[in-house]
Amino acid sequence: MNTIQQFAQNDTFAELLGIELVDVSEGRAKARLKISAKHLNGHHTVHGGAIFTLADFVFAAASNSYGTVAVAINVNISYVNAVTGGTLTAEAREMSRNPKLATYSIPVTDERGELVALFQGMAYRKKTSI
Repeated sequence: MNTIQQFAQNDTFAELLGIELVDVSEGRAKARLKISAKHLNGHHTVHGGAIFTLADFVFAAASNSYGTVAVAINVNISYVNAVTGGTLTAEAREMSRNPKLATYSIPVTDERGELVALFQGMAYRKKTSI
């Protein structure tokens, strides 16, 4: 999995936000984001863009985990609980995969394990190696 870990380390936007890749294996990935003031919106809750980026990051790691390029073709996120701090965790799980398409479900949870958002993504799988 060194290739996918290197791939994830090249994500400079995730690095800017402070997202940490915790685990990755074929079809799965897990990452955390420790919330700070820079992640808050005008309501003093975690910005939806920060939550989306965390989920999108693990989606990319999981969908590219087979060593071939996979790119998002459709994503959807539902925000179900607002949070103001702590650490968020996103865990991608592959729901289906064929030679061209793969789908993933990514719950984003807070420190208590409560659902903050649910991200679903579909990736197009290219034949190109990472």
